[in-house]
Amino acid sequence: MQTFDLIVIGAGSGLNISSAAAEKGLKVAVVEKGPMGGTCLNRGCIPSKIIIHSADVAETIRKSSLFGINSKISSIDFKKITSRASKIVDKDAKEIEEGIREDKNTTLFKIEAKFISERTLQVGKETIKGDKVIIAAGTRPSVPDIEGLQDVDFITSDEALRLKKQPKIMTILGGGYIAAELAHFYGALGTKINIIQRGNLLVPNEDEEIASKFTEIFREKYNVLTNFNAAKVMKKGKNFVVIAQNKKNSKKIISDALLVAAGRIPNTDILDVKKGNIDINEKGFVKTNEYLETTAKNTWALGDIAGKYLFKHSANLEAQYVYNNAILNKKLPVDYSAMPHAIFSSPQIAGVGMREQDLKAKNIDSATGRYDYMNSGMGIALQDNDGFVKIFADRKTRKILGCHILGTDASTLIHEVIVVMKNNLSADSISNSVHVHPALSEVVQRAVNSIEW
Repeated sequence: MQTFDLIVIGAGSGLNISSAAAEKGLKVAVVEKGPMGGTCLNRGCIPSKIIIHSADVAETIRKSSLFGINSKISSIDFKKITSRASKIVDKDAKEIEEGIREDKNTTLFKIEAKFISERTLQVGKETIKGDKVIIAAGTRPSVPDIEGLQDVDFITSDEALRLKKQPKIMTILGGGYIAAELAHFYGALGTKINIIQRGNLLVPNEDEEIASKFTEIFREKYNVLTNFNAAKVMKKGKNFVVIAQNKKNSKKIISDALLVAAGRIPNTDILDVKKGNIDINEKGFVKTNEYLETTAKNTWALGDIAGKYLFKHSANLEAQYVYNNAILNKKLPVDYSAMPHAIFSSPQIAGVGMREQDLKAKNIDSATGRYDYMNSGMGIALQDNDGFVKIFADRKTRKILGCHILGTDASTLIHEVIVVMKNNLSADSISNSVHVHPALSEVVQRAVNSIEW
């Protein structure tokens, strides 16, 4: 049996800790079956944003007549679009692996691992034990129990980013952020899109008004079936047939590609964490306390597998705290305040803090500000007819409770609010700051100015 000062399971944000620990001279093991860099680099945020930019360019061209420019797309090299993304991330993953292998204090086990006892893992034919163990092994696409689904060659987000041939028609099962981003990618490039969503809104975890408007916009572009369940899936020739049902009727949806985007599940079952005395919750995520300690001694968990927030930026934040808690022995509870998120679809969505439905559920006395993009100079220039900003603040303290944006560059605009919230400043700090005119960021300031205290 090999022993290590530290074992890190997962080569995403866990590498932030393994590399720092190795620099301090600790004997470190990294266990990762797949390519280095984790979900974000290889199957998530990085490749998806590279290919989505191509969709954004295509959409800009199609809308160019709004701005007095008559243009058209003569052809789309779909293979080039996805191959470009794959080459970039594969190169990065390879370079990360080379760096790990060259580090004299780090041993890479590129194989699947399973716990066999506390802080002890079976990795292939070897057994390794760590004085300390960090679980950062992420999640994988969830595949729902639908009749016939396992008998057909459906794809998940893992494969959707690497297809070489563009589908003519794609059916997407699910209506969350992954479905929204991939529908935009394929749809903007010309694929006809069907979306089958169990609930009454797409992106249902967003502020209700944001989700409602987003669903309305997507209905204008794509065939969106809300309040429908995929009851059965079959293959006829090269086509997929999905029987979608609601309380009143059923519909037969035919396409040449089927994407399952029904959420993600943690990899705790693959790791067999229970044998490591690590408890999981009802959804399979590792149970952790405020310090990200698990129920096993000297064992921490971070990132998606811990289930707090399923974002790369939250995993990076957690990695900083786990490094402090596990390696430097500076025990600090994780500060998740002002944790933002964004959906890189069209339109973009971004949010931080409480939603309107949260405020109502908790009976919080809040004041609301709202501002439409089209009432600003840059909003008019961009012809963003749907974009708006919503912001909530405490009536007494004037502190911002939440902000939600739908529209152009929402993922960038939200950062002004994040800084204010993280530093516990009042909404007045935005009102009192001079904003460049007519930059789009004025919509955030004007949303604050519209708050009726």
